[in-house]
Amino acid sequence: MKLQFENIQTSTGSSFTLLHHTSVKNSGMVWHHHPEYELVYIPSGGGRRHIGKHIARFEEGELVFIGPNLPHLSFSYGRQDPYEQIVLQLRADMMGEAFWQLPELAAVQQLFTRSHQGLSFGPETRASVGAALREMITQPSFQRLLTLLQVLQQLAEAPDVLVLHAGSGSLGKYGKEKERLNQIYHHIQQHYGRTIEVAELADLANLSVPAFCSYFKKMTGQTLTDFVQEYRVNQACLLLLTEAPITDVSYASGFNNLSHFNKTFRKISGQSPSAYRKQKMSELV
Repeated sequence: MKLQFENIQTSTGSSFTLLHHTSVKNSGMVWHHHPEYELVYIPSGGGRRHIGKHIARFEEGELVFIGPNLPHLSFSYGRQDPYEQIVLQLRADMMGEAFWQLPELAAVQQLFTRSHQGLSFGPETRASVGAALREMITQPSFQRLLTLLQVLQQLAEAPDVLVLHAGSGSLGKYGKEKERLNQIYHHIQQHYGRTIEVAELADLANLSVPAFCSYFKKMTGQTLTDFVQEYRVNQACLLLLTEAPITDVSYASGFNNLSHFNKTFRKISGQSPSAYRKQKMSELV
């Protein structure tokens, strides 16, 4: 089974991703990895748990926390409807590295470290954290962030946790591709506010420009232009929650002119920047 890299973009207006699937999701991603931490909640039913070197079955639902770049099989693989799954994905740098080093988050730091082996939680934690994840689906952005911190602390303190000893699994030759993609992704994160030339990323990946374009599309399923625009719009969504003028948000997000920003923002989010800001601000009241 071929290991694939999954390109995860944060949910619009959020610094992390929260997904609620109410049927089997056939995305084509079966055996895959990504640089985000992932919390998967499956309310009921059995299935196959394949994370890194760990392979087992679960029978009465699942709550599992998976560390960055730990290969895992899609939990919906081989399943039939009815099926439900809530997935939460976050990057380690979503609030800046210094935030997670706060003494109040010492237990969460340990949770992140243990997640590199894969963690599965028992019925008691599954029930309480599952209920919190359901609430997060409809919560406004700020409250959702607070609930996330509470969920992480609860997982860190949970007594009914099983360490899966999944290790890093067998990446084979894909290990080098994982590092290459992470370098590319990190470069885009650091420089999205300016024009990013294809040549500089091709040099970073040790490829010619045509080879890089083909490689990037094959590995992520997106062209570089689409990927960067989506990333910039997600950053703009965060800036629109401040009082910064929309023109400033446009340039800070890496767009060269306001017209292009408005057009791209509407295409990706389905709203104009001003309508998005108005909606999100009303949710915070």
